[in-house]
Amino acid sequence: MSTATQELPRTFGALRQGYFNREKYAGRSVKDELRNNLICKLQRGDALFPGILGYEDTVVPQVINAVLSRHNFILLGLRGQAKTRLIRMLTTLLDEVAPFIEGCEIHDNPYKPICRRCRDLLEAQGDETPIAWLDRNHRYVEKLATPDVTIADMIGDIDPIKAARRGQDISDELTVHYGLLPRANRGIFAINELPDLAGKIQVGLFNIMQEGDVQIKGYPVRLPLDLMLVFTANPEDYTARGKIITPLKDRIGSEIRTHYPAAVEQGIAITEQEAWLKRPSPVEVVVPGYIKEVVEQLAFAAREDKRIDKRSGVSQRLPISVLENVVSNAERRALRVKDDVAVPRMLDLYNALPAITGKLELEYEGELKGGDTVARELIRIAVGKVYDRYFEGANVAQIVQWFDLGGSLKLDENLDAATMARQLGGIQGLMEKTKGLGISSNEPDAVRAAAAEFVLEGLYSHRRISRNEERGFAAEEKKREPPREESGGKPERPVRRQFN
Repeated sequence: MSTATQELPRTFGALRQGYFNREKYAGRSVKDELRNNLICKLQRGDALFPGILGYEDTVVPQVINAVLSRHNFILLGLRGQAKTRLIRMLTTLLDEVAPFIEGCEIHDNPYKPICRRCRDLLEAQGDETPIAWLDRNHRYVEKLATPDVTIADMIGDIDPIKAARRGQDISDELTVHYGLLPRANRGIFAINELPDLAGKIQVGLFNIMQEGDVQIKGYPVRLPLDLMLVFTANPEDYTARGKIITPLKDRIGSEIRTHYPAAVEQGIAITEQEAWLKRPSPVEVVVPGYIKEVVEQLAFAAREDKRIDKRSGVSQRLPISVLENVVSNAERRALRVKDDVAVPRMLDLYNALPAITGKLELEYEGELKGGDTVARELIRIAVGKVYDRYFEGANVAQIVQWFDLGGSLKLDENLDAATMARQLGGIQGLMEKTKGLGISSNEPDAVRAAAAEFVLEGLYSHRRISRNEERGFAAEEKKREPPREESGGKPERPVRRQFN
């Protein structure tokens, strides 16, 4: 509760006489409240779901339609598509505070109580009935569906100890210990991974949604709960495996599909927003734009790769974790070699493999190659695509020729930026090409060296030069044509054999 609630009415009589009148709370449900507040935000032009990027023209309009329609809805999407984050932000559409009868486990509306205890209290005390106030953030309840969830967890159970203490019959409504659903009364109840919920629990859900009554240990209890129900699920579980019972599916008003970022630029914006890049450090961290593009392109390449399970997807957490690891490796190197500026290099991307392999669910072909090999190939593909955006059609003959003439370069991770820039500067034409990345000669050595290494990695990705762990960058080995046997200066014709 906020400090502002100290000035709010504290009795039912004061509530009725003040600004918080009967018209505001008596007949208005949670879905009406969400709808009314959403309409006000739309009229004012307020930002509805700040921080949710890439859904402005797709998912967000459908969520708005579901709320305006007063629907319970489900978000269907693969992992890492901000489903949970989106439903948690629905609380911004609730009133800042809401009154309830003080001490009530299910936050009963004083104008319209549904539990036996609150009805008796109102009848006995009338206008002196104490009122408390519920903050909007406490009107959201979330549950991760697991197979071990029971009816008692979701709906409630008979509490024999409560019955014994009060001297009541065990079938009395006052002996009920309420579960998560009743405790979410007058708020939003969210269930993540709905298909993992047992069938009998799903039956209890749609009975609450439709009829408003339940049976607890064989005793019927009338609970016309005031709720907005929202769910999340994986499309594969929801549609193909038949884990959702038909009556529940039929009662979900809107089915909304989420998706991964449609463009690399959207993905970069999401990753920049979520990744921990602005960190306290003794060195200045500078992340070049092309590094961010490569990291994001890596996720796009993984989602298209046939060796990776499409049903599992590639979470947006992959580029977030990779970028954090890349920055950390650059920071570690700068601290060790006493550089003032930490700039991620291509080498750091390969050191971020642990942030990649753990987030890829491989198909059989991928399992045969191994996660590490698949991840390295994805990096190569990503670098190649980003390189083409900056250098497609560029003349790199000088650089390639330097390696063809016997030049080779192995960049040690323990080198300071000045030494690395000096070594890279010895390759003819290389530093000039970094201008294509917007790098000038006045930039710090770490920035210039990282850009030059990216150019070399791009040439390697297109097989213009080679690279290995032992020799570093070197000339690409040319494939030789197999020698042909000759007779009299002409190729010998192969002997044809015919089998009868």
